[in-house]
This record gives sequence, C-alpha cells and structure tokens, in this order.
Amino acid sequence: MEHTHESSLKHLAATILVLLLLVHSASAASDDTYKKLDIFAQVLQYIQNSYVDRVDSQKILYGAIRGMLKTLDPHSSFMTPEEFRSMQEDTSGNFGGVGIELEMREGMLLVVSPIDDTPAKRAGIQAGDQIVKIDGAPVRKMDVMEATKRIKGVPGTKVVLTIDRDSFENPKDFVLIRQRIRINPIQSDLPLPGYGYLRIRVFTERTEQYMMQALKKLKKDNKAPLKGLVLDLRNNPGGLLNQAIRVADRFIEKGLIVETRGRSKRLDDSSAHRRGTEPRYPMVCLVNGGSASASEIVAGALQDHKRALIMGVRTFGKGSVQTVVGLKDGSGLKLTIARYYTPNHRSIQEQGIIPDVVVPRSSPVGDTEIHITRESDLDGHLHREGHTDETRKKLDKIADFQLRTALYYLRAWERFGARAPDEKAKNTPKK
Repeated sequence: MEHTHESSLKHLAATILVLLLLVHSASAASDDTYKKLDIFAQVLQYIQNSYVDRVDSQKILYGAIRGMLKTLDPHSSFMTPEEFRSMQEDTSGNFGGVGIELEMREGMLLVVSPIDDTPAKRAGIQAGDQIVKIDGAPVRKMDVMEATKRIKGVPGTKVVLTIDRDSFENPKDFVLIRQRIRINPIQSDLPLPGYGYLRIRVFTERTEQYMMQALKKLKKDNKAPLKGLVLDLRNNPGGLLNQAIRVADRFIEKGLIVETRGRSKRLDDSSAHRRGTEPRYPMVCLVNGGSASASEIVAGALQDHKRALIMGVRTFGKGSVQTVVGLKDGSGLKLTIARYYTPNHRSIQEQGIIPDVVVPRSSPVGDTEIHITRESDLDGHLHREGHTDETRKKLDKIADFQLRTALYYLRAWERFGARAPDEKAKNTPKK
C-alpha cells in the first residue's frame, strides 16, 4: 500500500513537471525556471516522505493548479469535476442556489448583481454588496469558485450570507433558502402603445432565441411596427460571449461588433450581418454598475455604431475574455486569454461603458414635487374638452425612474420627427 502511494506521488510529480516544461518550452526558457521546477519536485518529495498525515495526491495537484492560477487575475480559475459541472449548469440557465453573480475584486467578494425572482433578490441583496462570511466562514481566503460552491446547494436548504454595505453600521446576516434557479433570460412588455421594453437578465445558451421570440410577441401585441425600444441591460452580469454577439447583431446591420486581442495580436473579431437585422427604430439602452462583461459588449457596440442611446450610470468594467477548457479527468480550466475592444477600439477593462446620458437610479429631487394649487384642484372647476393624454398618465405611473426617463426620450424622439441615427453617420466605426 505504501509503495502504491509513493508511486502515485512520483507519477504526479513527473506529470506536473512534464506539463510545465512543455508549456514553458513555447517561450524562451531560462535556467532559473528549470531550477524552480526542480524545487517544486523537491517540495513534493518532502511532503510525501515527511508530512505528518498521509496526503491525497489529487488534492495536492488541484491545490498546485489553483495556486498557479491565483497569481494571474481574478477571472482565471481551476474547477474540480463537480465545480465544472456546476458552471455548465449556470450557463444553461438551470441550477440550484440563491441567485447571485459574484466577483472577486481586490480581495473582496462582491455581488455583481442579484437575479430577479430569486431568494437573493427577494431578501434585498444589492449589486455592490460585499459578502464577508458564508455560513459563518470568512471569505477572505476563498476564491470565487469556492465561495460559489459554498453558496450553492440542495434546494430547500439554508445558507447564511453576512453582508457589508456602505449604508450598514455593521455587517448583517441574510438567511436565504436555496431554490432551483431557472432563469428566463428575457422580460418584455409594452409600457406605452408602440414602445417596447426588453430586458436581458443574463446571456445563457438561448438568450438570442428567447429575445427574438419576445420581440415578435411585442410587435404582435402592438398590432403595428414598434415606434421605439428600451433595451434594459441593468444588473446583467454577462454570460456567454457568442450570445452577446448574436444579440448585438440583431440591431446592427454591418460593421464590427467586438474585437478580442490576446497579448500583442488580435485573436478574433466579430462583425454584424445584414440578414435578420431589426428595423431601425429608435432605441435606448439602460445600463448600471451591475452591467458587466457580455452586457458591456452589447452596450459598447450599440454606442459606437450610434444605434442606441446609452442611458444610466457607468457599467462594471470587466473587459476580459475567458476560455473554458474541459480536462481529461472531468475538471475544467477557466483562463483569461484576451481583452475585448468595442468597434471604436475602446478597452472597457476597469473603465466600463460611460452612458451618453447619465441618469441616476432615482430622481435627484425625488419623485414628488412641492404641491402648488392648480385649476384642477378647485371645487367645481370646468373639465377639459377633447382627448385626455392617457400616455402621459401611464408614464407618470412608472416607478422606475431610469425606465421612465428612457420612455420620455423615445417619445421626444417621435414628437420632433427625429429618426434613429443613420448607420452611415460620420463616426460610424470602421473595420
């Protein structure tokens, strides 16, 4: 038994060394690097011979890989077979948990955004919240994958998240009951006659397909072509890059959508296609600090092509591209391979998308004004003749200040006879 254990560790050390040497041989290798690899083998041998307890060779291997990736960036990570399967469930839009997207930034575990109609959203967890403990365990030594694993679990079971927020005097415990999270990535409505509202919650495997079905229904319910559309990407944490590209392609007739560059050279670019493009009705795209990654790609493309007016507040600023690789034992590797750039060659990393029109979450002067007695307040006043502006009444009832502002802009667009910007405009991005 001891001989078998010793052999497995030696085989493990040899495998790791071979892999590292193969990878490193692609670049100019230095003698110092080979010396460090020899030290790695030495440490492994010491653990095998001298550590107080018998060690799990797989645990050592996985720990070594995790440590290596932690030296890179917050988005590169190693996933055990269980974690890799969980990640695949996430992108399919069907998983068990509380419904939050997490981000590790400067050692803090932050909520990028809660997902609508989930335990996290109902409990009042907000984008920007810092999670300091999970079931009492401090998160300072966890990576995103470990934290995610602890938060997920069997539907019906409890998890306690200790949250710190600027408005809190002390961190507070949020007790959440896990549920099966089934994400419908699209929400749609006709808040005003002729004006559509389309919210994309996350970019999963079929987001573009669901979006086109929702647009078709909006047009059918409207019984006429749309006069304008509000595309809501607020609190959209991102997801699949190819789905973001396909969504943007539906609104942009031609030209570059996104370019990805790894190290010093361009890896790939994606361009729009004329076929299947939506009519060029006016659009407003809503964004906020919870709009990240894939949603920033869409907003950046719409902005650079002058296809939509970007409204809200600055986005999250995740401008890197990760590739996911399945490994032989069922584990997975998520590795940052590039930065992405908008059609005008802007990098969004750290900076985010700056809206064309900055609109805060709520009205800076409040939604109520000082009451002034008007004609309509007088007893026995005469009633107006003619048509009542029902549209204005509907607008005033919309509690979402940013959405209400977007609809006001679309109505003004129509009122003054303005058209959606011409794609041949002077500043249209060129490849």
